[in-house]
Amino acid sequence: MSFALPYALLGLLAVPLLVGAYLWQLRRRRRQAVVFSSVSLIRLALPRQPAWRRHVPLALLVASLALLSLGSARPQVRAQVPVASSAVILAVDVSGSMCSTDVSPNRLAAAQEAVRRFIDGQDGRTRIGLVVFSGFAQVAVAPTTDHDELRRAVDGLTTGRGTTIGAAILKSIDAIAEINPDVAPADSSATTPDTPTTPPGGSAPGGPAPQPGKVAPEIVVLLTDGANTRGISPEDAARQAAARGVRVYPIGFGTTEPTQMVCTRDQLGGGLFDGPPGGFAGGLGPGGRNFLVVDEAALKTVAETTGGEYFKASDADQLQGVLADLPKHVDVQDREVEISVAFAALGALLLLGSVGLARRFTAHPL
Repeated sequence: MSFALPYALLGLLAVPLLVGAYLWQLRRRRRQAVVFSSVSLIRLALPRQPAWRRHVPLALLVASLALLSLGSARPQVRAQVPVASSAVILAVDVSGSMCSTDVSPNRLAAAQEAVRRFIDGQDGRTRIGLVVFSGFAQVAVAPTTDHDELRRAVDGLTTGRGTTIGAAILKSIDAIAEINPDVAPADSSATTPDTPTTPPGGSAPGGPAPQPGKVAPEIVVLLTDGANTRGISPEDAARQAAARGVRVYPIGFGTTEPTQMVCTRDQLGGGLFDGPPGGFAGGLGPGGRNFLVVDEAALKTVAETTGGEYFKASDADQLQGVLADLPKHVDVQDREVEISVAFAALGALLLLGSVGLARRFTAHPL
């Protein structure tokens, strides 16, 4: 057990002082005792109750002071904390390809419904953040337990041009850094495909050196249906996440045969039909890369680098199943948990007991 405010333990010095004062008072009373000629007469006059009872109120008072002093020092213990007691960052792809109808009614609508169900399935302690990305990434909702705010944000998702998976990972790191001081913000300067990779044994750009075995309890769930089209690569962003102990769980969504793009008026965002390099007609970019189909190789590398796990979902039911089962794949983490409330509550209870017994024994002396 450790203490966040160890100097508060100085309050424990009051315990031996109080006990010493009590013992001195008892000894002083013995010296001032009146001499009676008949001891048997005194014994008959005293109630037949154990003498130790008169010491109980003080014992409770001493124990109460000790517990309150310990509680004020903010004791902490190492405990395993499940993800439900931490935070989940949902990074959702809203690129134009999410209008593909290979998943009914379209990919975006299916993703919105799955995310809503995931949010509704979490308890009130789970903080959920929402990052959306297309041509750029942004934090739509900072980690919160307000499920209504999250649902409104999910309902209002609109599509855009491009897919920046790497930037979405960096934004998710930043969202975690806002609530966890042990996680450093991402290096926002490393935003181009030319960013040098991490040398063997080195650290990711802008981040501390990886600490084996030490991971953040917060996780990133990244949902995308395509491939990175601009900005920092997913692999380089994953190295930054790994250096900070942030695990990423990518979900590749959609089939390998994207069809007609049909979005509702509410889902339609600016610049939709500009599309990724090569346009929507086949969606082929440099090197024959189809930006409308999940880049599984990159997502698997992200998962492996960060200590997460890759999932594949070809339709709405599979996506909902992946999100529903996700907590089963997330290990609990060792964290410092403060238990000062327990010490304070028990100390207050003992203090009340001490006062109550003292009043009772005073009204009915031994």
